[in-house]
Amino acid sequence: MIRTATPDDLDAIAALHLEARATYYRGHLPDTEYAGPEELARTREGWSRAVARGDVLLAERDGEPAGVAAYSRVDGDAGTVTLTQLHVHPAHWRRGIGTELHTACVAIWRAEGLTEARLLVFEKNERARAFYTTHAWTRSPDTPHASTHLVLRLTLAPAAE
Repeated sequence: MIRTATPDDLDAIAALHLEARATYYRGHLPDTEYAGPEELARTREGWSRAVARGDVLLAERDGEPAGVAAYSRVDGDAGTVTLTQLHVHPAHWRRGIGTELHTACVAIWRAEGLTEARLLVFEKNERARAFYTTHAWTRSPDTPHASTHLVLRLTLAPAAE
């Protein structure tokens, strides 16, 4: 089931986020950048703002959070949205949860009349890069890199009537 996240979900979302990020940052970044109590507090605060905007979708399996996605509109560009987060708990990988979350986000964006989505993906996260390629994301020709991340974009076709 995919639903809009609520403030009651924040602890579970923050824990899921940190667990997922550890799988691709471990060995590439210092642990303090993706783990520990300070990072958990910072992560929870960021998710709290996104949940308050209503821009967080939560995937549940058997009543437990299995994946999460967040997005935000780009200031000054009414047609663009940024997919800020899309994480699936490693215990639920390869079960279609990421695709379900992605599909739900795209449906919302199209219904809102948005024309382009953008995201940053950690360059060394080959699993995520393959996922986004499968879902028609391409490297941004304008800004292909942002530090250790690749900038990807997705052209959104209008919603079917």
